[in-house]
Amino acid sequence: MNYRMISYVLGNILRVEGMLMLPSALVSLYFGERAEFRAFAGVIAFLLIFGTLVEGGEPKEKRIYGREGFVIVSLSWVLMSVFGAMPFFISGSIDGYVNCLFETISGFTTTGASILTEIESLPKGILFWRSFTHWIGGMGILIFMLAILPMGDDRSMYIMRAEAPGPMVSKLVPKVKSTAKGLYMIYIILTFAEIMLLFLGGMPIFDSVVNAFATAGTGGFSIKNASIAAYNNAYFEYVITIFMILFSINFNLFYLLCIRDFKDVFKNEELRFFFAIIALATILITLDISRNYETIEMAFRHAVFQVASVISTTGFVTANFEVWPEFSKTVLVCIMIIGACGGSTGGGIKVSRFIILLKMVLQEIRRIVHPRSVNVIKLDGYRVENDVIHGVTAYLIVYLFLVFASFLLISLDNYDFTTSLTSVLTCMSNVGPGLAKVGPVENFSFFSAFSKIVLCLDMILGRLEIFPIIMLFFPSIWRKGYM
Repeated sequence: MNYRMISYVLGNILRVEGMLMLPSALVSLYFGERAEFRAFAGVIAFLLIFGTLVEGGEPKEKRIYGREGFVIVSLSWVLMSVFGAMPFFISGSIDGYVNCLFETISGFTTTGASILTEIESLPKGILFWRSFTHWIGGMGILIFMLAILPMGDDRSMYIMRAEAPGPMVSKLVPKVKSTAKGLYMIYIILTFAEIMLLFLGGMPIFDSVVNAFATAGTGGFSIKNASIAAYNNAYFEYVITIFMILFSINFNLFYLLCIRDFKDVFKNEELRFFFAIIALATILITLDISRNYETIEMAFRHAVFQVASVISTTGFVTANFEVWPEFSKTVLVCIMIIGACGGSTGGGIKVSRFIILLKMVLQEIRRIVHPRSVNVIKLDGYRVENDVIHGVTAYLIVYLFLVFASFLLISLDNYDFTTSLTSVLTCMSNVGPGLAKVGPVENFSFFSAFSKIVLCLDMILGRLEIFPIIMLFFPSIWRKGYM
């Protein structure tokens, strides 16, 4: 275990987090919010000093192996959340550190679940930081670090594998640093495009920026109590719907589009399956809720927005789908669990895993019918390696176990079945709103401190796809030697 390299990276992460708070501090200064500015300034100064001490200078040995990558990613997300909550707490904008931590973890993990009952009265700097945590966490701060810091050789790919969502992570170009830069460039361009489209459509610039941040990270923190429904604007809703879907697509495909490799994009099974799910869910819900709205266009607009919001795990709302028919709510819960594409900023099990699981079932049926046949699982025409299949199976088993365990712990608060179960599912899938007491117009403030901590852990487990966090509790990962 290369402890010096771990310390070096974590120290730099703390300093980068401090610098990332600077825009929020400037927003507070611009709007004359002195208490919030002092809170940000104090935390920034602390992170810069403390991060420098933790870094301890550049190490001679920069090798990063599998377990270093998992440890760095896991600890960095914990530290970022702990210190990212400090501006909320010091400024007094949110009561209680557990509530501050919940809101911060929900931001960084791009979940969008909130304990706030009143949002619009919050200071602008706090609202900006709250939405900016989505943008930071969407692509992942570790990938940002890979893009700007000298992280050693290509073994830093272990960091990208540990943080990037999906069963398979690959480099776009031979160098990891170039891959990280490419991903962030695509991320920034798409974010800027959404900001401009919203602003040109009449949304105030501040609102355009923070809503674009929340969309890019597929997080869903809004600066309005009624979320996007507060604008009551079809243009805004369609623009945000399109970008929620775009940010739910594997970013590798955007790179392929940039180099005009259209053939590989169009033959991508995950992309086709993803669009098919969106189309089918939208049609079914539109037909189901059409009697609730004056026109079919209005029903379609709300249906496609909520389908895009839930499957992308963004969590924005334009309608209270809690009052929709049970069939529509069931469809939303199903696509909540499936989630977005691998390699995107979205959460959930991931469409690619779902496809592999379906093909595993079909393979088993063929094996039973034709015992002597040789069946190979393929994705995009390529064979899916056994270690990927085993990883998908293990992930699903552990996912279900954690959902069940968290559900049992949350049930100690003695709320109804739907509230307890969907609160866990929405946090594990990084979606945000659930059903019943955690529905689209509700919040998580009523849970006990213990339940909030459980849900915080669920959000981090869901964002890092379980194993990086679990590995911290295995003694063997801390032993000397390399893997």
